[in-house]
Amino acid sequence: MAAQSLFQVLETSVQGMMVLDREHRIVWISEGYKRFLPALGFGDEREFVGRRVEEVVPNTLMAQVIETGQPILVDLLTNKAGSFLVSRLPLRNEAGEVIGALGMVLLDHPETTLRPLMQKFAELQQELIETRRQLAAEQARSRRPKHTIASFIGSSPAALELKRQARRAALSDSTVLLLGETGTGKELLAHAIHAASARAAKPLVSVNIAAVPDTLLEAEFFGVAPGAYTGAERKGRAGKFSIADGGTLFLDEIGDMPLALQSKLLRVLQEQEFEPLGSNQVLAVDLRVVAATSRDLAAMVARGEFRADLYYRLNVLPLRVPPLRERMADLEALVETLLEDIARRSGMPHKPLSTEALEWLAAQGWPGNIRELRNVLEQASLMSEEAVLTPACFEACSSFAARARALAAPPRPAPVPAPQAPAPAGLRPLPEVIERVERDAIAQALSLTAGNRMAAARLLQISRASLYERLARWPDLG
Repeated sequence: MAAQSLFQVLETSVQGMMVLDREHRIVWISEGYKRFLPALGFGDEREFVGRRVEEVVPNTLMAQVIETGQPILVDLLTNKAGSFLVSRLPLRNEAGEVIGALGMVLLDHPETTLRPLMQKFAELQQELIETRRQLAAEQARSRRPKHTIASFIGSSPAALELKRQARRAALSDSTVLLLGETGTGKELLAHAIHAASARAAKPLVSVNIAAVPDTLLEAEFFGVAPGAYTGAERKGRAGKFSIADGGTLFLDEIGDMPLALQSKLLRVLQEQEFEPLGSNQVLAVDLRVVAATSRDLAAMVARGEFRADLYYRLNVLPLRVPPLRERMADLEALVETLLEDIARRSGMPHKPLSTEALEWLAAQGWPGNIRELRNVLEQASLMSEEAVLTPACFEACSSFAARARALAAPPRPAPVPAPQAPAPAGLRPLPEVIERVERDAIAQALSLTAGNRMAAARLLQISRASLYERLARWPDLG
């Protein structure tokens, strides 16, 4: 009685109902449902009942409910009879087996009845589309090259030759290896090569290998599959190879890449495919690699610190970026460009350079190259109250002052030896041995890194402060 009463309540609450058996045949329709028959092409109930539902009701999902045993609640159904808001429920016997399904027409022409709700839904959907479009545009802007070959300032023979090589490199898809000291403009050239290539409209993705912890590099490159490990994002995360697909991947400080990851990078370069972390799916990728380093990769290969096969795969189009000391003819143009940019970014008036100041700058060694030059110009521009920058403005800069103090520091007085028994013939005092070993190791490290102090400290496995302290004792090494 309760079941019959519930069925009657449903029949009077909705606009139409139908019941199907296990074979998808319609076994009953309500009085309300009969008014839809003419629109479906049937003049009489007897023509409709007994037929399989998929034969007489276009776009129905009733058969799916019977086969899966899962209800479909509050769904839109559109066919030649119109649009309807419907619900579909499986019917089960006492053993829980699906024996049919119940379909209910909740609303006829819901686009009229639910117009305010559907209008709000359409507005939200449009907002979502616009937000996605803006995010895509923002991501595209952030992946565009920021420099062109013309951005590399200089007309000296060394600068012109480098720009010529960069233009030729941009014409191919081969891997480019930018070699040069820190601060010479390798990243600028990577942007410029991408901007001049056929891939310019695609992403330029940069990874500074030295800035990413070794434990995170693999995930950074290859991405993470959903639920790959505890704490991983539920939807997974795309790696730099996926993001750079179709474009260029710039690998800065490639010499700092761990050996374990070098073999995986080699496979991507050779096969143009990779597997995300925690996934067995192989993904194809189409990208061009531009790598850069301030380290001597050939020497690292000889010491077993860098894979020889990866080195040869990267060293297809090597471009040496000359240090500033080798293109001093470009100094005036570089200074003028840097001072204009400093004034624009700081909002302060542009300060010109006196002839004496330019000559003073040209006499410096610039171990930090253009990056150091910009640092000194910015310090002098912001700290000096003079309208024209003179040598005195630069001599007060912290980097030059620190260097001058180190060079001018008087040698430490030798400690007065305590009376002791004479050492056996051929045996040197231990402090002398230690100092000689330290001095030779630092000299060798500076030679291997072409004078790059940061790289030398890393090679010696000491802090930069420790290295500078020792160089103050032996100024002839620095």
